[in-house]
Amino acid sequence: MAGGAREVLTLQLGHFAGFVGAHWWNQQDAALCRPTDAKEPPGELCPDVLYRTGRTLHGQETYTPRLILMDLKGSLSSLKQEGGLYRDKQLDAAIAWQGKLTTHKEELYPKNPYLQDLLSAEGVLNSDGIWRVKSIPNGKGPPPFTTAATPKPVIPTEGSIRVWSDFLRVHLHPRSICMIQKYNHDGETGRLEAFGQGESILKEPKYLEELEDRLHFYVEECDYLQGFQILCDLHNGFSGVGAKAAELLQDEYSGRGIITWGLLPGPYRLREPQKNIYRLLNTAFGLVHLSAHSSLVCPLSLGGSLGLQPEPPVNFPHLQYDAALPFHCGAILATALDTVTVPYRLCSSPVSMVHLADMLNFSGKKVVTAGATIPFPLVPSQSLPDTLMQLGEATPWTPLSACGDPSGTCCFAQSVVLRGLDTACHTSQLTPGTPLPSLLHACTTGEEVLAQYLQQQQPRVRSSSHLLLTPCKVVPPYPYLFSSSLSQQGLVLDGPPTGAAVESIPVLGALCSSSSLNRTLGDLAKDLARVDLRRWASFMDAGVEQDDLEETLQELRSLAQCYQSGNSLLD
Repeated sequence: MAGGAREVLTLQLGHFAGFVGAHWWNQQDAALCRPTDAKEPPGELCPDVLYRTGRTLHGQETYTPRLILMDLKGSLSSLKQEGGLYRDKQLDAAIAWQGKLTTHKEELYPKNPYLQDLLSAEGVLNSDGIWRVKSIPNGKGPPPFTTAATPKPVIPTEGSIRVWSDFLRVHLHPRSICMIQKYNHDGETGRLEAFGQGESILKEPKYLEELEDRLHFYVEECDYLQGFQILCDLHNGFSGVGAKAAELLQDEYSGRGIITWGLLPGPYRLREPQKNIYRLLNTAFGLVHLSAHSSLVCPLSLGGSLGLQPEPPVNFPHLQYDAALPFHCGAILATALDTVTVPYRLCSSPVSMVHLADMLNFSGKKVVTAGATIPFPLVPSQSLPDTLMQLGEATPWTPLSACGDPSGTCCFAQSVVLRGLDTACHTSQLTPGTPLPSLLHACTTGEEVLAQYLQQQQPRVRSSSHLLLTPCKVVPPYPYLFSSSLSQQGLVLDGPPTGAAVESIPVLGALCSSSSLNRTLGDLAKDLARVDLRRWASFMDAGVEQDDLEETLQELRSLAQCYQSGNSLLD
């Protein structure tokens, strides 16, 4: 829309959502801090969609995520709840009492070495206790001061990462973090384990009012709010928090897009039966309730199954990752998220959240699947038509919604984004007169190549596609997951390894309304039907009754029927 960005407010609910979100915001931050010799043209993605400008009490201009995040007591480590950019007014108030004072100070968590290095690289803490940033990240104004050299960053090790705030390099607004003090992040007691517990949190006036106040603060300063994206843990009680938050947004902000990303960590562990049953129940209740109140819901996981049947985690040919580490899983899912959300973050001709959802969710299909090729396997000597032709007829992306092998399934609608390829390789470079290996080689633009490829793959599918030059940034603290066969720009080397660290990668990402959800949601319903809630009294104690289970089971079955192969818009 002319005249301003179409703003999005992000809600980040839960600890695994925190890992995905920290990587997501780090990647946004890396994209903002473009070097002066950057090859990709500026302006493809609009940072103002996700960020807001502000000013501290001391006149310092800031640029922070338009974000509300909720997590449990003990999850912040060394991160202050009010963030580090703004000074609390209460701390600046003069103390009227002139008598003797006794100060009780809680022992602070030690700051991760990576973050200590980050502070020295990005700003200074003045003697008055005020943090001074070196520059406004998107270059909207002159930097307050400059430095001659930037220290080489410390790369965080997996062992140094306990919580998501250990590697978050983005400064947050004081209104971003909302802590749920009645439940603990650590320990075996006082955990937020069940859907009903999460629902009840936002029924309490204290937490409901706090969320509403933060929503109003961010929404009222928006000129063209297009909607909300919710990053929400599905496997624990935050599925209930997310469901109530989505219901609140639907009631208060009718007509705005609400896209929910239901996040699940790595595969089940067979020796943890209670956690597995709770994960099943929370996922089922979460998907049903979130789909009722969201424009679109997409499960995101590197696991192979949403149900109780254990499946191995998904495989990426050029990545080596540990599925048991949220630090690894969160990075990969954030990279996929950074790609599939491109349509509603574009500077030029963006697709609004509402229109994206409308394209994908017809005939009651509120749940979609995600997939990504990380990185997209382009060899420098090849063109995009060459690479796509080599992929053959198989699904070109790795499934990321725990729906199993997509082969043999059909797609009803899809939104596809390919990013990070230089213009020179978009079309065929064959010598004139050379026989064309495929129709793709006859296309004159990269956009035409991608659209033609998708048409060949799924001839009767409603498709939307975008081709961007801007790659995904994977600089530290992004974990080093890449094989030695990749170049610094993430291309597949056709020669010996160069030894240079991968800094950016091309990515192919997709959102699909797929018939694979018929089997996945149907299997989830079968697992749910076998659960005897009387054996899991603590789940019922949280406010869920047998009738609720039966209703959720019926809704799940109805949702699964929407994705039968013959239920196509074009049939």
